Amino acid sequence: MTAPVRRCRSCGGAVAPRAGNRAFPFCSDRCRLADLGRWLDGSYRIAAERGGDGADGDPGGDPRGEGEDS
Repeated sequence: MTAPVRRCRSCGGAVAPRAGNRAFPFCSDRCRLADLGRWLDGSYRIAAERGGDGADGDPGGDPRGEGEDS
C-alpha cells in the first residue's frame, strides 16, 4: 500500500516527503514564501471573539463591581 500524495497548501501540486523537502508542507520555497506573504498582508486571519480580556485595551468593566453609582 502506498502513502497518499500530499498536496501543496498554496498551489495544489505534489509535495515531496519532509526528509528531502526543506519547504515542507509546501512543494517549493516559492509556495512557502507566497503563503507567508498572505499571512503578513492580512489575507489570512484567525477568527477570535473580542471579549473583555484586556487584549484590546478595554478591560471589559471593573471586575470588582465598583465604579458605578447605584
